[in-house]
Amino acid sequence: MTHIVHPYAHRLGIIRDWKSRWFASDKKIYRDNIKVDETIRRFLKKRLRGTYTSGVEIERSAGELRVILSTARPGLVIGRSGENATKLRAELTEVARKASPNALPAGKQVKFDINEVRQPETDAAVVAYMIAEGLEKRMPFRRVLKSTVEKVIAVREVEGVRIALAGRLGGAEMSRKEEIKKGRIPLQTFRADIDFAHDEAKLPYGVIGIKVWIFRGNVYQDKKAKVTMPEASARG
Repeated sequence: MTHIVHPYAHRLGIIRDWKSRWFASDKKIYRDNIKVDETIRRFLKKRLRGTYTSGVEIERSAGELRVILSTARPGLVIGRSGENATKLRAELTEVARKASPNALPAGKQVKFDINEVRQPETDAAVVAYMIAEGLEKRMPFRRVLKSTVEKVIAVREVEGVRIALAGRLGGAEMSRKEEIKKGRIPLQTFRADIDFAHDEAKLPYGVIGIKVWIFRGNVYQDKKAKVTMPEASARG
């Protein structure tokens, strides 16, 4: 029997790294860290809606909590002269302390880094939000699907894209699923760099679920050293 596996989790430790990187010495610390991570991610998803945020990574070291944010529009997150970033850092510190008193040492703030996504069309989370934005503007869902797929597949790095919508499409009484695909999406190939994301478009007649798969080619490990065989000496 086949099993549907999350494309990101399927490649952990092969071509993907964990989105939360830390070590817990006992169960209580582990439980608190998980709670803080989940609270931060939920807060940022709600707070940064509309800024084309791609992903949130969390790192911990001795007495430090670092949040790394990837976004296609860093100017909206940073703000004029960095005032939005300063405010967001203070809010993150408050959210982390509220989730767990031991999240940060006294007097310490959350470290906050922002990475820019150079090619928004190659990022599944950004593409999913673009589709949700189009649907919430009451655009026809088929036109949104076709235009988005054409825009994504036009990028040189992209070799395949697949988008699925589910819900009361077009305001129909019964929910259904529509899917569009271009190129190839090798889900079972470990070295395949497949980016996956899901989002929701909140419409007056219900919620439309959006799933996006983007195949960005295969990732091959660099050969660290080439073994050269000594040449055989010719016998006279």
